[in-house]
Amino acid sequence: MLSFSVRNFGCRVNRAEAFAWAEAFRERGVRLEEDRGGSDVVLVNSCTLTGRADRDVRRFIRKTARDNPGTRIVVTGCYAERAPAEIAVMPNVVAVLPNSAKSLLPERVMEIVGGEGARAGAAREAEVPFRARAFLKVQDGCDNRCAFCVIPSVRGKSESVGPDEVMARVRKLAGRGFREIVLSGIHLSSYGEDFEPPGTLLSLLRELEGIPGLGRVRLSSLDPGKTDGELVEHIAANPKICQHFHLSLQHASARLLRLMGRDAEPGTCERILGDLRTRSPEAAIGADIIVGFPGETAAEFGELRSFLAGSPLTYFHVFSYSPRPGTPAAARPGVPASVVRDRAIELRRLAAAKDFRFRGQFEGRELEAAVIHVSEKGAELLTGNAIRVFAPSCRAPKCELVRVAIGRVLQRRTEGEVV
Repeated sequence: MLSFSVRNFGCRVNRAEAFAWAEAFRERGVRLEEDRGGSDVVLVNSCTLTGRADRDVRRFIRKTARDNPGTRIVVTGCYAERAPAEIAVMPNVVAVLPNSAKSLLPERVMEIVGGEGARAGAAREAEVPFRARAFLKVQDGCDNRCAFCVIPSVRGKSESVGPDEVMARVRKLAGRGFREIVLSGIHLSSYGEDFEPPGTLLSLLRELEGIPGLGRVRLSSLDPGKTDGELVEHIAANPKICQHFHLSLQHASARLLRLMGRDAEPGTCERILGDLRTRSPEAAIGADIIVGFPGETAAEFGELRSFLAGSPLTYFHVFSYSPRPGTPAAARPGVPASVVRDRAIELRRLAAAKDFRFRGQFEGRELEAAVIHVSEKGAELLTGNAIRVFAPSCRAPKCELVRVAIGRVLQRRTEGEVV
């Protein structure tokens, strides 16, 4: 009996794409399990945002081939788009598919395995392993040209899914019992700008919120340069929108933001964060931060550290700057690696402390949560404001939002980089 699995790397858009594949395989009677390395066929949805992301993909492929010599590996995603020949020669890789082939990936995979999966899976119960949450890509690509980012070259220009199609997909998912829909996009804030006449993310949200059976919507990363007061007012404290907001801030130095090619000024970012906190006092507010960008001085790092410490951010992902092939920043003199490492460690410790302090204020409280994973050890749940909770047991139906009591709050480790 042929088994399938998927291994995701990188952003929520990749997660949404994997969810769509799971749905497509389910309709063919094939069960697709997520994040397993021992299946007969493993789909790898790769990331190339940083050098570390590339290394993680290569390491996974080598380990999967070593541990399971008979496994056939199909690789797609941004790393596969950027360097297909580099991946094609790796052990057990039978196909490398570009991002443009993702919409037809289930069909391509079935061709590669000769239809074995459909026959083997037809007698099995088809199931999508994402519990109460569904992931939906509503936008892809990016028209920005940030000096550090390779993603526009591998994802292409910004393209939005039409609102009627989004509405139809959300209705279908809500009808199947999914209570949380995660809206994803490479540049979600630009949703609708490619329409004629242009649309907006705000107008899409207003339409979605009227769908019967929809529990709540969670947003992926927002661009502060396109997050205006009207959008902030709508999403903050809105019962249909998870109070979890993540912004692509990157830095707090005006000079470095200009060098990065970012639109938003530090004052704009500060105002948005303040407005979100004022309107939604218990929201999780996060950010992406780059440390060690070429030319970053000790004073500018201090400026960044002070900004983060005094901000309403409850967590932030710290990325050590990684030169990406073909980007303008890659040609600039870099900050010494040891300095970048020390600065990253310092910021990650600060992020861990803020995150622990935020979660600690909910100890002893009851919050609404979605069941995101169940195993023999217990259940993992996620609250609307992004607190992960482990429960030794969970008797709730898999597609329901539940009330969960927050017990002991644990300190997270600070090692590693979130990508």
